[in-house]
Formats: sequence, structure tokens, C-alpha cells
Amino acid sequence: MDTPRVPAREAARHELSKPMYHENDPNPLQRALDHLWNWIGDILASASGAAPGGPVGLALLVVVVIALIAALLWRLGTPQRPLRAADALFASGPLGATEHRAAAEAHAAAGRWSQAVQERMRAIVRSLEQRALLDTRPGRTADEAAAEAGRTLPDHATRLRAAARAFDDVTYGGRSADQQTYLTMATLDLDLESATPQLSGALAGAAE
Repeated sequence: MDTPRVPAREAARHELSKPMYHENDPNPLQRALDHLWNWIGDILASASGAAPGGPVGLALLVVVVIALIAALLWRLGTPQRPLRAADALFASGPLGATEHRAAAEAHAAAGRWSQAVQERMRAIVRSLEQRALLDTRPGRTADEAAAEAGRTLPDHATRLRAAARAFDDVTYGGRSADQQTYLTMATLDLDLESATPQLSGALAGAAE
């Protein structure tokens, strides 16, 4: 007597569902990628059939589109990153130069040179503000502070710019500072403490 068709189909489905028959099946990611490549292949095949000249014409069309995009990007130039609040030199609340120096030394003692460089740069700028060599201005960047301080202390202008660049490298550039970078900045901080500012013409005449 023959096995009924429906029970036989169910028995076959049950047998084929056993893991032993699916050990070499592709995983879900592989299946998804296969579907994706098949879909892309279908699109390219359709496009090559519709484009003048077939596949060669499609390739030329792609090259032209890429050239147009490159020309547009070159014409517009690299978009400038707008200044954000996070770019400001002082991200935390108002602290004095002494507190920033203490924080820098604590980071240095623990070998956290990047954080030590950041705090030492903040100490430099805060010290100049406390001495009235820089006006206290929220949102100022390290580069702006170095440029302004360099006009008052021209003998240290180059070192101030280098310190600001080191601050930017570790804060925004994703680079890591080392001990020498910190020691160089700490030396600059100490030298600025005893530096004599160069007065402008009006202030120099009043002082005389």
C-alpha cells in the first residue's frame, strides 16, 4: 500500500530539517550578502542593457559621473569645521592657574601626558589672564590665546604657538603627548611667570 501524499511530504520535510543536512548552509550574513550582490548585479545588467554601447557605455558613464563629482568637490573645497563650544580652551568651570597646575602635575605623576599637557596649557592662559596680559574671554581657543599673548610677549610668541599646537593635537587631533612635550610646556609656564610684557606705544608713554 502506497504512503499517502501529504504524510509523505511531511515526513520528508521533517527529515530534511535535521541539522545534519544543513551543516554546510551559508549563515544569515552570507545569505544577505549573496542577495545584495545579486541585486547589484541585476541593476548593472539592466543599466548596461539600457545604456548606449552596452557595458562599455555604462563604464564610460560611471567615469563621467565620478569626474563631475570630483570637480564639484574641488570647486567647493574642503568644508570648514565650525567652531563648537567644545573647542573652547576651558571646558570646565572657572579655575585659577594654581588649580590647573596642580591638575597637570597630578596627571603627569600618573603618566597621563595628554591630560597633563591640556591642563598646563590652561594654566598658562589662566595665569596670563590673572596678570591682565590677556583679557578674560569665554570661548577663547588655545590658538587665539597664543596669538594674543604673543603680541604682548613677543620673545615667547613661537613657544606659545607651539604649546597651542600641542594642545590642539591631543585635544582635537587624537594624538598622544609624551613626557618631553609636557616638560617643554611646563618650562614655558615657568618662564612666562617672570616674563616682562612689551607695552604698546600708548602704554609705554604713560609708564614713562
